[in-house]
Amino acid sequence: MNKKIFVIIFLLTCFGIAQTKRPVYHPFTGTLVFTVDGGVNYGLTEYKDFALDYYANAGLEYFFPTYAKSSFGIRAFARTGFLRGKDESHTPNEFRTELKMIGGGVVYLLSIGEAVFPYLFFGASNVWFDPKGPLDIKLPNNLLGVYKKQQILYNGELGLRIMLAENLTLNVNGGINIASNDYLDDVIGGTQNDLFFNGGVGLSFAFFGERDSDGDGIFDSKDNCPESPEGVRVDKFGCPIDTDRDGVADFTDRCPDTPEGVKVNRDGCPIDSDSDLVPDYLDICQNTPRNVKVDEYGCPLDSDYDGIADYLDKCENTPLNVQVDNKGCPVDTDGDTVPDYLDKCPNTPKGVQVDKEGCQVITEREVIKEVPVQVIKEVVLSAAASFQIGKFVLLPAAYSELDKLVKDMKDDKNSRWLIEGHTDNTGSYESNKKLSLNRANAVLNYFVSKGIDKKRFDVRGLGPDFPVGNNKTEEGRAQNRRVKIIRIN
Repeated sequence: MNKKIFVIIFLLTCFGIAQTKRPVYHPFTGTLVFTVDGGVNYGLTEYKDFALDYYANAGLEYFFPTYAKSSFGIRAFARTGFLRGKDESHTPNEFRTELKMIGGGVVYLLSIGEAVFPYLFFGASNVWFDPKGPLDIKLPNNLLGVYKKQQILYNGELGLRIMLAENLTLNVNGGINIASNDYLDDVIGGTQNDLFFNGGVGLSFAFFGERDSDGDGIFDSKDNCPESPEGVRVDKFGCPIDTDRDGVADFTDRCPDTPEGVKVNRDGCPIDSDSDLVPDYLDICQNTPRNVKVDEYGCPLDSDYDGIADYLDKCENTPLNVQVDNKGCPVDTDGDTVPDYLDKCPNTPKGVQVDKEGCQVITEREVIKEVPVQVIKEVVLSAAASFQIGKFVLLPAAYSELDKLVKDMKDDKNSRWLIEGHTDNTGSYESNKKLSLNRANAVLNYFVSKGIDKKRFDVRGLGPDFPVGNNKTEEGRAQNRRVKIIRIN
């Protein structure tokens, strides 16, 4: 019998553990339980006829703390009652034995849902008994003192507890009680010791126990977050798990892998102040206007890399390394619609028609009348000493003469100047006009590089129209290739 009971306890334990996938709050964990119940006894003795009698029981149990559906406890109990038997073949034909028991043992309790708790008890008790017959007369062997009226009973019980209130259960149980001798009916003999069954109902009240208000498997006494939502995973302190430690629990965190220390919103996602889909901790440009496309660093796209974002860039395909204005368009210093990086004549006067290279268009041979001016000072640079043949890059040989003029210009900041470029008649008329203007502009750029305001100059390219020498001779042509710097005010 003992082996069978042990096997039952073992199987129930395994079943309870198998049902537990996560920490489960057991309502009886850590509780002290007081039980009262009563019912009937039915004996298997030498008296074979069916007969019932009553019993009353009081018990005290303690269930050890657990995080599983299975719970173990210890029980102490005291019971009083009677065992009755009838049999016409015996004399006397009826007995009734008073029983007084004190015992204890172990209890296995299984939680099924939140309201039903089957349990199994196994233990032992000391019983005091007094077999009597009709008219409350002691039976013969009892009267003669043939046996001690005290012995050990082995007790087993299978029951069901049904939760009525938070700390109150209704109990239904049935048990077996095996005597260590054969004297409960006063008849000595037979093939087995006396035993009897009991069945009853009662109430149990649990107190001094741990509680888990939010059902997260952490007792309230250790729960720092006693109102965690049902089903949410919690840490050992009863608080919802926050894997990335951003202050937003995993069960509401839409961005569960946020780097540590990054500020997040209430959804647990890194803050994105300008709503460009690049979080602030990665965003180099945190004030991007809404709906502007950005790169991986949160900065507005600049497809042509000119320093002007696409959403502001009026010229989105500017070549690399070309200087642009604040609208992203190539700079056009002289306003001739040909940007500087393409303009071979960057100082064309305003209103002058230019070709695709930014140089003045000569539509027909023009004879330009020399504008009469009051000449205050005039310096003539020989093209042979100042420029390479057919070129308009100023040579260092001209610097000393030009530096003298720079001093005059700085001494009198109100002075104005005229720069005229001249050529011989070798080559086409159009090319000579263009070359003369470019040489005049080269001289202008030198003055500007020395800090002289560009507005103080008028620049003209007169080509071969005003020769000072005979273009039929080399000497005359050399005289005609010149740049004149004239102070006119």
